[in-house]
Amino acid sequence: MTTHAGRLAETVPAAAVNRARPSLGSRIASGVSGGVVRVFLLLVGLFWLVPTIGLLLSSLRKPEDMSASGWWKVFSAPSQLTVDSYQKLLENSDITNSLLNTVLITVPATLLVVVIGSLAGYAFAWMEFPGRDWWFLGVVGLLVVPVQVALIPIAELFGKIGVFGSITGVVLFHVGYGLPFAVFLLRNFFAEIPRELLEAARLDGAGELRLFTRVVMPLGGPAIASLGIFQFLWVWNDMLVALVFSDSGSQPITVALQTQVRQFGNNIDVLAPGAFISMVVPLAVFFAFQRQFVSGVMAGAVK
Repeated sequence: MTTHAGRLAETVPAAAVNRARPSLGSRIASGVSGGVVRVFLLLVGLFWLVPTIGLLLSSLRKPEDMSASGWWKVFSAPSQLTVDSYQKLLENSDITNSLLNTVLITVPATLLVVVIGSLAGYAFAWMEFPGRDWWFLGVVGLLVVPVQVALIPIAELFGKIGVFGSITGVVLFHVGYGLPFAVFLLRNFFAEIPRELLEAARLDGAGELRLFTRVVMPLGGPAIASLGIFQFLWVWNDMLVALVFSDSGSQPITVALQTQVRQFGNNIDVLAPGAFISMVVPLAVFFAFQRQFVSGVMAGAVK
């Protein structure tokens, strides 16, 4: 009996080792499948970048070259590349002013939503006040209100207070419609912060403002960065709100490009570089903060 048990004890670890060590065929199959997946993802990424590359190359060609052949002709005739279109773009006051207006609209609308949303999210998560849950349900309910429903009433309101057709009116509309999502996102993220950590800070004498700035804000960095990217991309690429609430002096780049198409139709030497600049700025912002964006999106997925 003892000899049989000893032999069994000796054979079990060996069998376990054999099961844990993959065979040569399985390792080759795993490597091949992983390589195929990487190649497939690389092809998908390149296919996704084709319109961007095409727009970039088109913006570096002359109008006569673009009308004669496609943008891929550049690879066989690189002498077609020129920066004349960008020089002409900088001389177009409508486009340059619209780019400045886009910055003046996007930056305040993003910062205000992040700051106010962070404060409100902390209040809903950790502060006690009458009707807190009902107020939060009201904020969540605003998420389902379509933008189109409020365009006319808010346009009338802005006309009465004198901000219709100005940058201020466009910013206020974006802030108003960005806050419900911001409060909902940050409140849920802040609620996951351990209560013991906040109580320890309060025992050390930290008030609500200091607790928010020294404890909650650093821990909520990924979620706040994600919110900032969402808001920035939405406001920068918006055209519907800008069409309604801006005029010729406050229109962003999206409206200016649409106006150029409607008025002239053939000025591709201005439209192509303008469209590329309008597209490359949000792409640069996204790739610059992609790590924080991914962290914020995945926050709370693993407890």
